Amino acid sequence: MDAEILLVGLGNPGREYESTKHNAGFMAIDALARELSVLSFVRKFDGLYAATRVGSTKLHLLKPQTFMNRSGRSVVAAAQFYHLVAQQIWVIHDDLDLALGDLRVKSGGGHGGHNGLRSIAELGGSRDFLRFRLGIARPKHADVVNYVLSPFNLAQRSEFEEVIEISTQVILIALKEGVTAAMNFCNGLYKAKLKEEAKGD
Repeated sequence: MDAEILLVGLGNPGREYESTKHNAGFMAIDALARELSVLSFVRKFDGLYAATRVGSTKLHLLKPQTFMNRSGRSVVAAAQFYHLVAQQIWVIHDDLDLALGDLRVKSGGGHGGHNGLRSIAELGGSRDFLRFRLGIARPKHADVVNYVLSPFNLAQRSEFEEVIEISTQVILIALKEGVTAAMNFCNGLYKAKLKEEAKGD
């Protein structure tokens, strides 16, 4: 039997939120869609939805349009329609607890204050979904809400666009080679980054 995955990118709908840090998940989904030649999304499940295949895996792409704190409504609707369990749900989201440009893959866990993850866990009744965590760094002085709802500055944007492109590669590794291979790939990138930073000190 072929595998089936619901890949969810988290963000807020509306032009005013398009380039904000909290829309990292939308950006990652769009980058992956371009790589897979997915040309359009349709309105479905209180979100924007598309389907494609990666090898033997049927891949459902979803960008909830419910606003972040109600993301679970869209995710649960899609998961129930396709009879998917929590382990078949993969979520891409911004993460304040990772350095800008860092990318990690995590299975299960808490929501870490992220309202989108909280909504999915509460409405779905499980925290056992996979997360692709895109680091946006926690602000030192700015209010967190204002920070995540503000655009990247030029320097941040350049670094973040790079990690968005890498996220496409990581997701494809997870789909083709398995989640452990994707985790190992991210760990390798992180170690290489630390070595480069150490050289510069």
